[in-house]
Amino acid sequence: MKLKTWHILFLLLLIAGTIVVMRQEHKKDNVTGAGTFQRDEGMIFGTVYHTTYESDSSLEAQYLHELQRVDDALSMFNPRSTISLINRNESMETDTLFREVFTLSEQISRDTEGDFDITVAPLVNAWGFGFKSGALPDSSQVDSILQFVGWQKVSLTEDGNIRKQDERTVMDMSAVAKGYGVDKAAETLERLGVENYMVEIGGEIAVKGKNPAGKLWTIGINRADDDSTSANRDVEAVLELTDCRIATSGNYRNFYVTEDGRRLAHTINPHTGYPVQQDIVSSTVIAPSCAMADAYATAFMVMGLKEAKKTLAKHTELRAYFIYLDQEGNERTWKTDNLGDIKQRTDGQ
Repeated sequence: MKLKTWHILFLLLLIAGTIVVMRQEHKKDNVTGAGTFQRDEGMIFGTVYHTTYESDSSLEAQYLHELQRVDDALSMFNPRSTISLINRNESMETDTLFREVFTLSEQISRDTEGDFDITVAPLVNAWGFGFKSGALPDSSQVDSILQFVGWQKVSLTEDGNIRKQDERTVMDMSAVAKGYGVDKAAETLERLGVENYMVEIGGEIAVKGKNPAGKLWTIGINRADDDSTSANRDVEAVLELTDCRIATSGNYRNFYVTEDGRRLAHTINPHTGYPVQQDIVSSTVIAPSCAMADAYATAFMVMGLKEAKKTLAKHTELRAYFIYLDQEGNERTWKTDNLGDIKQRTDGQ
């Protein structure tokens, strides 16, 4: 059955009108910030990642490729990674990713006078927070391990190889690798033209632009409760941020109680060889890079509130929020002046 001419014209006008409406709606979405957002979730570096980013298609494969490169360079759980081969003294050769993170770690170790130290892994293991568990070390064992712990005991040669003063020295970049992974994922999204995104790996975060609602990204800081199971996830404070990188270190996240009732924190003081007994229980740092924020957050846990304030006074590029215990054991908070306004938790919330 043939269509009349006016039927054909009507159908063409209807199709054209639909296209115009679709284009107008798409333009409206772009103006209001309500574009198409992708949400990805999975496992990487032995933890969970979440990403939210504005894109018409999934870019997960592209940034996961970069994260795999980070794993191949820095993962102690990957037996063929660059750092694993160096730790076993099977190779001293490094790649670009390893050299970049090593150089940053060395700079922060120097700036914090060794409070941040990537060679502390043997002590972490000895205290049961790494690959090994069993009886806790006595003072003689701690002193023995300290002989080959120290950030100055490893260096990078001009030809890009690692030189060790003691072959027993072992490096662990887990206190900076997650943050570095966040940076690489964020760089990948930006290289692909993404202007609005949030990348989170195991609590380390990068945000840029606006969230799907067209507002600043909302970041919660957990309360520092003595809850090693992390069942209590109450929020202490909420930050509204954009265009920054954030990392949090907290002993409330990883500790255990010994048979005699001692509470041992996973952060080890590289100078003494013992778990830290400082007043800061949660350290959140905002920095130009997530790797930098990750490292300084760990260093502040070691040095404590007084010294952390001194370090922050020298670094205006850093912002920080601490949860600490006063002399009576009461929970208090402190933040740098440049952090801006925050939404503080109140009792009963």
